[in-house]
Amino acid sequence: MKLNPNNQGLAAEKAAALFLQQHGLSLLAQNYSCRYGEIDLIMREGQTLVFIEVRLRSHHGFTSAADSIDQRKQQKLIRAAQYYLQHHDLNCPCRFDAILFDNTHYQSPNWIRNAIDT
Repeated sequence: MKLNPNNQGLAAEKAAALFLQQHGLSLLAQNYSCRYGEIDLIMREGQTLVFIEVRLRSHHGFTSAADSIDQRKQQKLIRAAQYYLQHHDLNCPCRFDAILFDNTHYQSPNWIRNAIDT
């Protein structure tokens, strides 16, 4: 059965969360949405809050998964993360990571720590 694009995205997020949990991160929120945008995964690694963008590119004719996180998307992620921190009254170290899948097998993701400089 072929998954539609929304289901493929959810499957990629689920696979990313599992992958990161296997690497010691704890899941706090998935698909956090606010007026500034959406954050796919919010996780904790030690004392650090990690905001994670999950990208899937199943067609190689389009830009790569990494290239799809353009400047506009980065700014939306930063604003949404700032809102999350304020809304939850948090003051802790943070970073932005990306989990990239270049196929729909959801295996061997590319994990980019500190994918966005703030």
